[in-house]
Amino acid sequence: MNWEQLEHAIRAACDVANEEVVIVFGSQAILGSHPDASNQLRQSMEVDIAPGSNDSHVADRIDGALGEDSVFNATHGFYVHGLTIDAALFPAGWERRTVKVRGSQAGPGTGLCIEAHDLAASKLAAFREKDRDFVRTLLVDRLVNARKLRLRVQQLPPSRIPADRLLSWLDATVREIHRDPPAGDEGEPQ
Repeated sequence: MNWEQLEHAIRAACDVANEEVVIVFGSQAILGSHPDASNQLRQSMEVDIAPGSNDSHVADRIDGALGEDSVFNATHGFYVHGLTIDAALFPAGWERRTVKVRGSQAGPGTGLCIEAHDLAASKLAAFREKDRDFVRTLLVDRLVNARKLRLRVQQLPPSRIPADRLLSWLDATVREIHRDPPAGDEGEPQ
């Protein structure tokens, strides 16, 4: 997915939802903070979007019109997964840190993309291998700061995965990255 596709997804989701604001919270929300994110972070052709109203019926409408195997998907080569924001866990205060996306292609709607550190903490809370790989790439690419991510993990609501396990993974990953920095890069990830 790229920036233009994100703007298109936001515009289409706002149109289908008949709402001015939607929330982008899957991996492709990284484009809100980092439109030039590496290809490794932009591999998904799916963007998770919740209606601003967080109404499950509206989320279902988005998913039906723009989701996987829809005409929209077949036409544009990417799709919108309509969900409510409750489908993921976020650190306390995430709402005030969102990144607004409203560009020339976004039309009258606005997408509120989850900020990079909140997104990384949310991905760690899910603790799937693909999510840990995503967070590792965010750290390697220096799109998130390890100390700030640690604080955000501590601000997550309780989940099935204890925060100390998430923090242990984060600490081990940062040590690994520091031991084996990308070619030509000797510093600690930000």
